Amino acid sequence: MKISIERGTFLKAVAQAQSVVEKRNTIPILANVLIEAEGDHVSLRATDLDIEVVDRAPAMVERAGATTVSAQMLHDIVRKLPEGALVTLADDPAAGRLTVTAGRSTFNLATLPREDFPVMASSEYSTNFSAKAPDLRRLFDKSKFAISTEETRYYLNGVYLHTAQGEDGQVLRAVATDGHRLARIDAALPEGAAGMPGVIVPRKTVGELRKLLDDDEAQIAVSVSETKIRFATPAIILTSKVIDGTFPDYTRVIPTGNTRRLEVDAAEFAKAVDRVATVSSERSRAVKLSLDEDRLVLSVNAPDSGAAEEELAVAYGDERLEIGFNAKYLLEIASQVDRENAVFLFNSSGDPTLMREGNDTSAVYVVMPMRV
Repeated sequence: MKISIERGTFLKAVAQAQSVVEKRNTIPILANVLIEAEGDHVSLRATDLDIEVVDRAPAMVERAGATTVSAQMLHDIVRKLPEGALVTLADDPAAGRLTVTAGRSTFNLATLPREDFPVMASSEYSTNFSAKAPDLRRLFDKSKFAISTEETRYYLNGVYLHTAQGEDGQVLRAVATDGHRLARIDAALPEGAAGMPGVIVPRKTVGELRKLLDDDEAQIAVSVSETKIRFATPAIILTSKVIDGTFPDYTRVIPTGNTRRLEVDAAEFAKAVDRVATVSSERSRAVKLSLDEDRLVLSVNAPDSGAAEEELAVAYGDERLEIGFNAKYLLEIASQVDRENAVFLFNSSGDPTLMREGNDTSAVYVVMPMRV
């Protein structure tokens, strides 16, 4: 194999591939990236056996072929090469070496045979549809903060992507929860997505997928089966196993009878929560919300370090209410609001609170209160 490729193009492809590779590997080949050159492009494939990413980039291919080399080392080398450099890769299978040259720099890297590289078995996808990158980005970006990190409840370690009945018909819905807070985001149902099996997309996959969704013009081809999900653009294919488990019935925890309505400027609210939470040594310290006629007082009382309070002018016309929340959870939820105002709907100081963006019901958040 012998190819030449522009450094910037190559770096982008190598970066995408190496981020999937696990830093600690007991299987040496999994630390490598598979480089395959043919025609007028090169493709880089990396996997951790749960996720596989294939990135295609245009290249001048002198000699077609394939080899595998350390993903981390290749990424570090390409990253440190001067901008605009032309990178040449030449493989010597007999010596088990890949030579990387750019300008006056030459690197000789150890390779492993391509035959040892595991390729994820292709799946029969029952559902195939196309979605706009901004729509998918919104679904995952607004829900991922609520993914659980508790390994024992592994079925909560991802975003539950499924079709559901929204207010105006069928929607594509993403839900994540860790038992303390919940995010439920809806998007218009893409053509061909009806009847899709509900799948739990793992946290790592959600992170890797984000890189595919940066281009607002991109159309993402999504394929779903009971065990796998695949996201593809013309240049990149990301395939992932889904979490084998049953996502709990989240509809039961979304309150429907909360009538006490608070409307507040989302950015001002987030800044105020952040300020009063400063005096608490732990980020999980409860922030108390005291609500009265058009007035909200946020307060934190940390006996070991001090106390703080701040008053905000808000729209609130119901009876007095005092309720406490984990400051970190409030900040994460408030930071999801794209519109100016956040609407909180309360029932009592011991019941879950609902939050949404203005009158938009396509993004709904639930947060459990804390005792204060």
